[in-house]
Amino acid sequence: MKEENLKRKHEIQRPEGKLGVLIPGIGGAVSTTLIAGTELVRRNLGEPIGSLTQLGTIRLGKRFEHRSPKIKEFVPLSNLEDIVFAGWDIYEANAYEASLYARVLNREHLDPIKDFLSGIKPMKAVFDRRFVRNLDGSYIKEGKSLRGQVDAVKEDIDVFRSRNGIERCVMVWCGSTEIYLEALEIYQSIETFYEALDQDDSRIPPSMIYAVAALESGIPFINGAPNLTVDVPAMIELAKEKGVPIAGKDFKTGQTLMKTILAPGLKARALGLEGWFSTNILGNRDGLVLDDKDSFKTKEESKLSVLEYILQPQLYPTLYKNYYHKVTINYYPPRGDNKEGWDCIDIYGWLGYPMQIKVDFLCRDSILAAPLILDLVLFMDLAQRVGMSGIQEWLSFYFKSPMHKEGLYPEHDLFIQSMKLKNTLRYLMGEDQITHFGLDYYMNDSPE
Repeated sequence: MKEENLKRKHEIQRPEGKLGVLIPGIGGAVSTTLIAGTELVRRNLGEPIGSLTQLGTIRLGKRFEHRSPKIKEFVPLSNLEDIVFAGWDIYEANAYEASLYARVLNREHLDPIKDFLSGIKPMKAVFDRRFVRNLDGSYIKEGKSLRGQVDAVKEDIDVFRSRNGIERCVMVWCGSTEIYLEALEIYQSIETFYEALDQDDSRIPPSMIYAVAALESGIPFINGAPNLTVDVPAMIELAKEKGVPIAGKDFKTGQTLMKTILAPGLKARALGLEGWFSTNILGNRDGLVLDDKDSFKTKEESKLSVLEYILQPQLYPTLYKNYYHKVTINYYPPRGDNKEGWDCIDIYGWLGYPMQIKVDFLCRDSILAAPLILDLVLFMDLAQRVGMSGIQEWLSFYFKSPMHKEGLYPEHDLFIQSMKLKNTLRYLMGEDQITHFGLDYYMNDSPE
């Protein structure tokens, strides 16, 4: 992505026509909550709480100018009315049936839009139980080679586009967490990956099948799980070759969101950390999947990396050199989608005196994730129209393990991520960056 290739301000293509949102895992709790919530907002039956694109503002210029438009009025984003949902699932239930099964939204929200939800029926999914051992799908594409699966997904996309008059698409992986995979040789270049694909290599998971299908179709791809999917050299190379944005990975919703809020505060005040113990109880399908140790390892790697990069123990050995960090996730069916994340944080202050912070976050996983996905879809569509291909690090704000260029470290501090996102929007629209310097207000006699 070169600066001269980026469109700025009035050069940016307007978001005309319908935007297709393609979701592998469309029957899950997160997906159905997103779809139902979007329709409720469109019918003025709900508010898009948690969505930066819908409710957030962006400061422009000097403080005394008082210019803070809504983001959706500042940058050319697609309208919610233009979004059309489709996707794949390993179960045949339509979106209304799946929403009832998920038990996230109440009937008072689902019944008024039953007609809409009932009309969204999944396409047969690509599924391999070796990668998600605790699920057993019944609505799957049978008897195809890996290349055949890619082509079948691409055919599904073409049919969806044609039937619905879709102008642009974004694909977002909302499927289950796959087992932990090492970054093997077959993922290191397009050539080695395609060779493995053509040979039906057993190390290629379903999430990569969808990613290849999206990228070959010129569709931006978002990885909402901690899977090894587009964060490998082969996929990054393919995305750049096709001129397509990619982003991921692992939506930042509950406990990790709190870590990226609290840890920067401890570091900013130079308070030491002795240990951070985190445990979760979760009862939905995601909790069931993570009850498998190899799927949990994938999630664990994502959740553990956050503190290391925020606290930078190599720069602050007195404060953070030897802290202990433990994360557990426990499947507890009665809790359903209402996850509980409990943190015990042992810190120390002046002269090493110990203190503690306790956090008990009783959150609703899908309620936190749905607006996040909506934002990502709209921003990735913008990135495509701007000409931003490859890794979209400016969207790190939304991920536990944000993708980044080789040789850089990922930025996990939520407040730096927010500034990075908004400064990117300012840059695209020809506005000055906000540095929060402020001293210039006091160095001169005039307000300028």
